[in-house]
Amino acid sequence: MGAKRDRLQVIKDILNAIKDKNGRIKPTHILYKANLSHQMMNEYLKELIEKGFITEENTKKGKTYSLTNKGFDYLSKYNLMVDFVDSFGLG
Repeated sequence: MGAKRDRLQVIKDILNAIKDKNGRIKPTHILYKANLSHQMMNEYLKELIEKGFITEENTKKGKTYSLTNKGFDYLSKYNLMVDFVDSFGLG
């Protein structure tokens, strides 16, 4: 079994799941793509909405989530940080 993901990795996984679905995704897809429990997903989504990384939209077919510019920026900087760490063989 792999190492437990840290908080920043979970956030990255959620944001990547949204990005990979053309920037708009239903909660069920986040649940599976980010490999989270329902309770954990809801806690992270609430925090990401409050901090402006994602937006929530209620439609006739249910809720959808979209990335904001701040969410895209997080992914970009997260990847930059990972590349930096890997370049020194520390990853």
